[in-house]
This record gives sequence, structure tokens and C-alpha cells, in this order.
Amino acid sequence: MESILEIKDLKKVFGKFSALKGVSFKLNKGETFGLVGESGSGKSTIANIIVGINAPSSGNVIFEDRELWKNNKYNCGEYGKIQIVFQDPRSSLDPRMTIKSIISEPLLALPKSIRSKKGTRENLVKLIKSVGLQEQYLDRYPHEFSGGQRQRIAIARAIITEPEVMILDEPTSALDVSVQAQILNLLKDIQREKNITYLFISHNMAVVKYISSRVGVLYKGEFVEMGNAQEVFECPKHDYTKRLISSILK
Repeated sequence: MESILEIKDLKKVFGKFSALKGVSFKLNKGETFGLVGESGSGKSTIANIIVGINAPSSGNVIFEDRELWKNNKYNCGEYGKIQIVFQDPRSSLDPRMTIKSIISEPLLALPKSIRSKKGTRENLVKLIKSVGLQEQYLDRYPHEFSGGQRQRIAIARAIITEPEVMILDEPTSALDVSVQAQILNLLKDIQREKNITYLFISHNMAVVKYISSRVGVLYKGEFVEMGNAQEVFECPKHDYTKRLISSILK
């Protein structure tokens, strides 16, 4: 399969703590790669390096044959091709901004001609409806919505630039179980329609099993297992993977 993003020998040290110890993997175009592990395993550190929040200590992220990090500076090239949805929609949405402004914000870094086209009221209405919300919500504020609705807003903000890769960092862990299923199904629908590549980060093995095509198991900054999702869940090889999978049954 054609790869779209490569994580190459990524290392990250915070003080004396080694968060990543030479992590490498590729994302294939249109797939969902599940990145799993307990808190502190390095999952979110990988996400933050991919989107430019943290710089790697060594190694690099290659997107469409271009290194994203050079001389400790982040250069993603054409803005908006990599987007992220965070765990907590309450803290990731500015409470002072209307939903219209929040969703439109990523467009500010795009060329004016593209920004004016994608930022029309007509396009925003189409976008908000595509994530299961109503037109009148555009003029409201984040505090007026439930957690699931806020996460739908965050997803709309992420897809407005028509990204090729989306990092989903624990996107359902702050939600009720019934709402989790709705958000996961929405993400599946969006992926089918737009052929977006997902890096789905979670400690919840049941969620990862449902949405992922491949899985990488991260333990203390290193991969201990990686492969087809069905194979990993049905025939786990590493004891750590077995412990994570057994948590589904508890």
C-alpha cells in the first residue's frame, strides 16, 4: 500500500525522562492505524511531534516525502493537510468564540482565495450538517453544547481544510459510552467519504479494535507489537498486549 506519513526513528527526551526510544512506523493512505498503550507510553508525544507542538530530540516525521522537522523548526508545507482532534472538546474550543469562528479558524493560514471560498456561510452550513449538527448552532458558543456535540464541532474544525491525515488523540475517552459509538461511526463515515488517513490514539482497546485496520502497541516509548488489527487482537504475541486486551473482558 502507498504510505502517506512516516515516523522515522523518533526519539524524545524530557529532562532525564526518555519518552520515545526510536519509534518507527508508516501510515498507509486511507487506513486507520491504532496507536495503543497505557498513560505515559508515549502516544500523545508522537501526536504532538507530528503536528508541531513538540520537537523531536532526534528522528523525523516525513509527510509526502518531505521532512517536517529541520533544525528544530516545524515546516508542514501546505497548511491544513495534517489536522488533530484532541481528547477534551471542552478545553480545545475557545469559549469566547462562536462555533462559526471556531470552525473557520484553520482557514486563516490558507491563501485568501481558498479561505474566502471555504469560509462562506453556505460551506459552513454544509460542514456543520455533515457532522450531524444544525445550521443555527453556528451562531452559538461551546458552553451551550454537550460533550458529544462539542467533539462533533472539533471534528468539523479539523476537516474544513480537507486534510489528508487526521490525528485523533483519545477523541472519545471523555464521552459517555453511547456517545462514543456515535462519534466513532461519524469518523468512519467521514473517512469513507473523504479517504482521510487516521492515526487513532487510545488506551481503550475495545474502541481501537472497532475502528482500526492496523495496530501498534507502545510500551514505555517503544513498540512491542505491530500488525493487522484482527491478528493482534486474536493472537497477541507480547505479554503487555495480552494484558491490554484482557482489560476488554473485565
